[in-house]
Amino acid sequence: MEVGRLPISASQRGKLISAGYTTLSSLSSLSPSVLAREVNVSDTEAAQILKVASHGSRLDGSEGGCATINGAQTAWDMLHEEEMFPRITTSCVDLDNILGGGINCKEVTEIGGVPGIGKTQLGIQLAVNVQIPVDYGGLGGKAIYIDTEGSFMVERALQIAEACIEDMSESDGLLRKDFKACQLKMHPNNILENLFYFRVCSYTEQIALTNYLEKFISEHKDVKIVIVDSVTFHFRQDFDDMALRTRLLSGMALKLMKLAKVFSLAVVLLNQVTNKYTEGSFQLTLALGDSWSHSCTNRVILYWNGNERYAYIDKSPSLRSASAPYSVTSKGIRNSASNCKRIKMM
Repeated sequence: MEVGRLPISASQRGKLISAGYTTLSSLSSLSPSVLAREVNVSDTEAAQILKVASHGSRLDGSEGGCATINGAQTAWDMLHEEEMFPRITTSCVDLDNILGGGINCKEVTEIGGVPGIGKTQLGIQLAVNVQIPVDYGGLGGKAIYIDTEGSFMVERALQIAEACIEDMSESDGLLRKDFKACQLKMHPNNILENLFYFRVCSYTEQIALTNYLEKFISEHKDVKIVIVDSVTFHFRQDFDDMALRTRLLSGMALKLMKLAKVFSLAVVLLNQVTNKYTEGSFQLTLALGDSWSHSCTNRVILYWNGNERYAYIDKSPSLRSASAPYSVTSKGIRNSASNCKRIKMM
């Protein structure tokens, strides 16, 4: 049985899942005090949750006279689990809509586009938005940002964090008695403290960091998104042996897929564009070739349509192909404005 099917409140289920406890086995060795601290509930609530989970485990093992084979999961459980997971909002309603509500956990999403289209801006926005509290539709998690190009700007992250808190304070859903406590928790400085930044300067460092992530996330179970900006940069140069490059990329992709699945987090890979000769002319396409596109669950292409930015779902097993406009503003990623002008990248 999955945690999402336990007969407890929706708020408690959301807190458990956001803290990385998705199965009953993950709760089996916990004490009430540890669980209370991990998911931010009272000791009494934690003890009751563990009691319900223990009862569910006994039922799971006794029904049908045998235990389920390790690793097996029904499609119904998978569907229910996906419905329970909140998505990470992009702060643009139209973009969220074509993404089925936002960036999904347990999946690898590739986002690519031309320079100046807003890839890094979107990456920073997601690193901030993943920290929106569970009670308000977020994941209440932390973010890992892997910067291969040196394009991450901490001043911009602070600006987006301040705008996120401002938007939350203005929304009707947050006009409650306990908002002051939430506001204190969501101070911009706290948001920056929950964003783990790694700067890598070569493909060997990038591979080494990818191998290290499993240990790091095991020690920081509240990490709910890993952003690589960009996954391409160090693999587009200094490679004479293309077969070696393909093997290295495939190995890295498999590790990132495993991280997304095992830790129930979102992996977002930002990608660059390159020229591809097709039917007698050069066309822009995402870097690393067609074979790389199989390394992600979803592929989103960002492009210009006149003076307006658009996002297009190019590949997804669950989302239909669709486009949506968005804007890059002083507050971050937002809904498109009709008078949006193409300006220099922030």
